[in-house]
Amino acid sequence: MDATTLVFGNFKGGVGKTTNSTMTALELARRGNKTLVIDLDPQGNATNLFLKTKQNVEKEMVVFDKTLMAAIRDKQLNEALVSITKNLDILASAPDFSLYPRYMESISDRYNERVVYLNKLLQPLRKIYDYIIIDIPPTISLITDSALYASDFCVIILQTQERSLQGAEAFVEYIQKEVIDKFKAPRLDVLGVLPVLLKNGAPVDLNTLDSAKRVFGEENMFSTTIKNMERLKRYDVSGVTFDDQFDQKVQRVYKQVTDEVLYRIHAE
Repeated sequence: MDATTLVFGNFKGGVGKTTNSTMTALELARRGNKTLVIDLDPQGNATNLFLKTKQNVEKEMVVFDKTLMAAIRDKQLNEALVSITKNLDILASAPDFSLYPRYMESISDRYNERVVYLNKLLQPLRKIYDYIIIDIPPTISLITDSALYASDFCVIILQTQERSLQGAEAFVEYIQKEVIDKFKAPRLDVLGVLPVLLKNGAPVDLNTLDSAKRVFGEENMFSTTIKNMERLKRYDVSGVTFDDQFDQKVQRVYKQVTDEVLYRIHAE
């Protein structure tokens, strides 16, 4: 059975796409699912977080031999796989991935063919993994189009502020009009909207959540809400740690998120 492929999206940056991608991937792997994260963001935030996480576990500096961009050029994605923990690998990004759109121009002069190219390269990996999570930049681009085309499901990340709500609405509309209707994505569906609170219990957050329920429908909102946790912010600097009660609190939250992701996937 082929891997289920997920992407976490919003057209506003800094709303927690990478955090939720990586933490969900970790939880899936901890449950025994063979999981791959593909870092399609040239900034490489998911790559940096996971390499630091691996360093925390193995207590030594981690490097990788081949970037994702180099593996794409060689048409052998498996050559760039980096093992992070048991059941969890990453295709690691680096600044050279910013050359991807230009490289794809040399592959085809038709935009639609560039969009489907990544999906074709992923086919061998779909036979190896249970879940593939693609981390994307918050922009309309060939990179985002390629990731969405290759995905089965998208989780919309909604940080509780007006600009994030607008970005979430735009993202859902873009998925339907461009990726599904125009590019004829074979599988893509919106799994639901995952709220991320700016401030726990603040009136602005609650108002934004109410607005989101009206816009998307309450049944499309995840019942789990990611609350403001300082430990999550620290992971960007330190990598994920598994040391104390604050780490355990984060893990409990992402067990709930993962439970709901899996429930929604199997309810489709």
